[in-house]
Amino acid sequence: MTGFDPTHPALPPVVRETAPPVTAPRRADASLVGGLPLRVVDRNAAADILLAQAASRQAANARPFLSTSANGQVLSLVASDPELRRLVLDFDEIHADGMPLVFASRLLCRAPLPERVATTDLFHDVATRAQAQGRTFYMLGADPESLAAAEREVRRLYPDLRLVGTHHGYVEGAAADERVAEIARLRPDVLWLAMGFPREQRFALRYADALRGVGAVKTSGGLFDFLSKRRARAPMPLQRAGLEWLWRLALEPRRLGARYLATNPHAAWLLATRTRREPLGHAATAREIEVARP
Repeated sequence: MTGFDPTHPALPPVVRETAPPVTAPRRADASLVGGLPLRVVDRNAAADILLAQAASRQAANARPFLSTSANGQVLSLVASDPELRRLVLDFDEIHADGMPLVFASRLLCRAPLPERVATTDLFHDVATRAQAQGRTFYMLGADPESLAAAEREVRRLYPDLRLVGTHHGYVEGAAADERVAEIARLRPDVLWLAMGFPREQRFALRYADALRGVGAVKTSGGLFDFLSKRRARAPMPLQRAGLEWLWRLALEPRRLGARYLATNPHAAWLLATRTRREPLGHAATAREIEVARP
């Protein structure tokens, strides 16, 4: 793993307080849960780390800080496909975006996950801070209609947030190269990348070097569909009980039924057999993670 150290171009400049580069904004080791090293961090700390790392990477003109998430489906897919596993392990951090992962860590890990860090919640945590600090966002992904509705909602909720650009996710080849070049010129603090797993992970890693000057890339799955209100979140009691998947299944049985039937039992088995009691180190390598697996 690479380590756990953790369109409005004419907008007026914002004067920010300068800070020294950040190599490790706060210690947040990882626990091996379901076979993946998940960052032991709550949402508030996750938001602070993302913005601190963004500032550090921009100051050094380094490739962006790469943050992704895992749920039961991701656990199942990466356990079944070595290429997908390597892909996810190349990210700088992995958040737990699923309550079953949190529950398993509480039962089996000495360093349990404090809470679920769902991107649909984390976006608002980061946006609140970014608006107050004059930080910038770029939103890339989803279809044009969903993206437009998501952008309207973001501007309504955060009128002072500097959203420097948006573009739908249907870009390939030369069009993708052109879009990445534009994003690099705009230098957003955070690029929210919503193309679905594993396309968004492949996109982030493929273009990481070309995105120097961008502070952080956060893979976002269906975030823009939730921001646009095309999809509804489960009621909070279901979320807390780890049953949001059941809510989504009830809303989209044809799309999700076969997927959940294939991945949920496998994910439960992985949580039971590939969760390690002792935490991983601050900069666990992919090899150390393999050795640590039960």
